[in-house]
This record gives sequence, structure tokens and C-alpha cells, in this order.
Amino acid sequence: MNRQILECDLLVAGSGAAGLAAAVTGAAEGLDVIVAEKASVFGGTTCYSAGIAWIPCNEPAREHGIEDSREAALTYLRAEAGNRIDLPKAEVFVDSAAEVLNWFEENSHVAFSLVPAWPDYHPDLPGGLAGGRSLGPKPFDGRRLGKHFAELRPPLSTTTILGGMMVGREDLVHFYGMQRSVISTFKVSQLFARYALDRLTHPRGTRLSNGAALIAMLALSAIERGVRIELNSTISQLLFDSDKVTGVVLSTAKGEVEVRARRGVVLATGGFPASPELRARIGDAIASSSSHRTLAPDENCGDGVLLAEAHGADFIEDLKHAAAWTPVSLAPNGDGTNTPFPHFFDRGKAGYIAVNRQGRRFTNEANSYHDFVPAMSEACRAADGSIECFLVTDAASIRRYGLGMAPPFPGRLGRHVASGYIVRANSIAELASKCGIDPATLEATVTAWNPAAARGEDPEFAKGSNVYQRFNGSAGVSPNPCVAPITKPPFYAIRLVPGDIGTFAGLRTDPDSRVLDTLGKPIGGLYAVGNDAASFMGGSYPGAGITIGPAMVFGHLAARHAAGLG
Repeated sequence: MNRQILECDLLVAGSGAAGLAAAVTGAAEGLDVIVAEKASVFGGTTCYSAGIAWIPCNEPAREHGIEDSREAALTYLRAEAGNRIDLPKAEVFVDSAAEVLNWFEENSHVAFSLVPAWPDYHPDLPGGLAGGRSLGPKPFDGRRLGKHFAELRPPLSTTTILGGMMVGREDLVHFYGMQRSVISTFKVSQLFARYALDRLTHPRGTRLSNGAALIAMLALSAIERGVRIELNSTISQLLFDSDKVTGVVLSTAKGEVEVRARRGVVLATGGFPASPELRARIGDAIASSSSHRTLAPDENCGDGVLLAEAHGADFIEDLKHAAAWTPVSLAPNGDGTNTPFPHFFDRGKAGYIAVNRQGRRFTNEANSYHDFVPAMSEACRAADGSIECFLVTDAASIRRYGLGMAPPFPGRLGRHVASGYIVRANSIAELASKCGIDPATLEATVTAWNPAAARGEDPEFAKGSNVYQRFNGSAGVSPNPCVAPITKPPFYAIRLVPGDIGTFAGLRTDPDSRVLDTLGKPIGGLYAVGNDAASFMGGSYPGAGITIGPAMVFGHLAARHAAGLG
């Protein structure tokens, strides 16, 4: 069979933030760019994310009077990553990040806003900040994509309400505040009204937030610059001329397509979180757990990594952590399957504790999601290799803050109880029995928790002891926004298992994002960005946006290098 042949300057494999950042940059520099996306929709894992970008020394932070510096940012990264840091890439990232952010805001539809109080995840480490490095995408009107809106990856069903209404981090304060604020009630009413109008003409809401908003901004920018986004196109082969990559073969529904790429190929296929074989190969206890679930798309199964490795690329797996961890609950779909829900914030609220099967707390629940899962793995591993714990709360807290997918008041909890997603009981002992937790120990744990919690204290794990933990706590609760007694029946619990939002292990690259072979030499014409590239932070997780920030920066730098500007 004859292959169809296409030509371009730059072929980008993958359409998440890293791939689209490379595509927009390449097109802006005059390159003819094709984006090949394996799925039937574009957006990758970014569409499932909060869309936050970690950008040290950014201009909005300076405008807010937040002091940051190159030295502080690098000191913090070194403190996080230790001897696993890729210092040349870390230096280029810190030196380039703010400039790259400005470039996208000036040359594309990308628009971020600073969350000035969003702290680094370990703000007490040297160089850590109490806020200023994490920026979130502004909400975006999906109708601006026109016919391409239907090709945008929908968010996880567990993170929408009413079957398709997105709720951004900026909206949560109003959902939590509906019972106490007329302004919040009005804001939420506006969101529902917009969604109702959207559903008259669209299958889901067109007001985009979080990662979906960022992808829509990047995709519209790419499309307007003439970038071709080819869906249902899997990269299956790298083409070489001598020792340089000159194109790819794509597998499509219409057969194989040969794409000749004059300036090179950018691998941005999203790492390998959906590949049991590659997860097993890295030998990580969490990733190989029988209860582990990834939040990444099914298509992210290591295509880019495997193709590059087959041609001598170096694969880095000796990292602090092989993936970005988060605890998840499993929401029933009604057909015997379930969908994971990420527990980023509710663990830090007042009136919530996490316990193992024995009924004991095992860590500070308000720590970052990435820190929570290794602690969970250490304390909650069963004989069969599975890992699980339970988040426990009472009627007062669940009605104010919700629990996983179960909404706060005035939302209804009944269907989530009926489906088994959350467990409800009139006493702590009954709750424990229903969950398979040791009743006497859980009763003792809650009995010991309550008097100290009434004083705003956690003598065992110091929940609420730093600015990051308090940032995710309960506004208006004092003296400690992360701590409250668990006393008002009925009581509730939800089962948590380990999950991830993407892999950190990946291909070794240089500061221009060129893929390096096992001898440290660049493979000509081949770049890797996003989760296809190994974490230069050594598998550490310093703050919100440490995947998307570098993804956009190194996607931009890869395209500039391919254009001859690096």
C-alpha cells in the first residue's frame, strides 16, 4: 500500500500544553507545523488538570510586591530535588520562565492571572515562598473555538457538575461560601444560568476553566497561525537520514501517513502513566500497586519514550518519585466501572482526618497530594499489595465543604450514599464497621482528636502548621483553618487509593529540549517536552504548576531551537 506523504517544518506528537506551546511558537517563528494527536480529541492530560503554571520571578508577582529572585528559586529547587536536580535545565528554566510567559501573553490568546497567596508546597524550605510563583489560566469562552470546540478533550466527568459544567479553583470560594455570602450566592447563580443557556446549543458548558481553558487558548492560537491538528494519528515510527530524525510515520484510520519534517520532531505524547508494562519496569511500589489509578488519558502509554529509546535515547528513572502522586476516590459510573476523582483540597479542610484500616491517622492530611500518597503507601499497604485509606468527617463539615464528588449544601448526598461512593452512619463505630475499619481504634482516634481540635491543635501531626496547609484550609475557621472536631452525626467516610497525574521518569534532554543518547550526545532533529522528558526537578514536586510551567517553557525553547533561534 502506498503511504500518503505530507511535508512540514516541524512535527509535534501530542497536543497537551507542551506540544501546543511548541506548535504555537514554531508557527509564530514562521515554521509550517503539524500536530499529530493519537486521540480523537486534543488537549492531553492538561485538560484534566488545574492548568496552573509554576513561574518563578514572574512580572505579576513583582506587581503585587512579592519579592523573588533567581537565587531564591534555584535554592528552593535544589532543596527539593537534592543531588537529583538537572542543574543546567533548572537554571535555563528559572532564567527563561518569566520571559516565556510574557511571550505567550503577547503573542497568543494565553492569559494567566496570579494567585498571590498560593504558596510553594514546602514554603519553609530555603528559597520557598508563601506565594507568587503559581499562576492560573483565566476562564475562556469555548465558543471562540467554533467547530473545534467539539474536538477539545472534555474534563473528567468527576470534576464537573450537572453533566458538563466546569468549576474552576476561582469558583470554589463561592461554592463554599453560598451559605454565608450573598455575593457568592449571586456568583454561583450566574454560573448555573450560563450553563443552562449553553446546554440549549452545546452538549456541555462552554465556559472553560482550569487546564481546558489553557488548552483552548493555545489551540485557538495555533489554528489561527495555520497549524494543522491531525486527530486519530498515532506516531508509530521515527524516520532518519543518517543520524538525524527527518520525520515520522503516523498510523491513522485511513492507513499510514509519512510526514517529512524538515526542522525536526517534538515528542510530547504525555509520558507513560497508562502503560502497566512501563510502570512495572520502573519498579515503583506505588505505581505497581494493584489499587493504583492514573488520572491521565488512556492514550498516554509511552509512545514517545519507546520510539526514542529504540534509537538509543537515554531513559532516566532514578528519581525521587517516578510520578506526580495524588489520592483518588473511585466514583461509580452505574455500569460496573468507575472514574477516579482527585482529592487535592478537601483533605486540608477543618473537620477531616485520614485513617488506615486499623483506624489510625498516619500523616498530616493537609500536606500536598504528592506527599500524602507516599505516606499512605507506607502506612496503608495491605498484604495483597493494595493501598487504601479513608477520609472521615461529620455532618457539619460535609455540608459546608463536600467530600470528593459529594457536594456541599444545598447539593444532595443521597445518591452518593446509595451508590456506595460515600459511607454514612449514625455513630463512629457504625461507620467503621461499614468501611471495614477497626471500630474500637477509630473511636479512640476520633475521641483523642476532638478536644485538641476544639482548641485548633493537632499534637500528633501538626495539621495547619504552615502557610501552604492553611491556604487549603477552611476560610473563617480559627484559630486553625485545617482543624475542627468531628462530633455532629451522621458521620461520613470515603475510600481513597493512590493515583497519579503524570509520570516524572522519562527521556534525558538538554536545555534546548534535544533528546540525548546514552552517551549524552543529542539525537539530531529529535526533541522531547512535557512528561516525555524526565523531570529536571528529580521527581520532586515543589509547587502547583511544576509540570505545566516547564512544559510550556521547554516546548517554547524546543520550537525556537528547531527554528534556528536557540
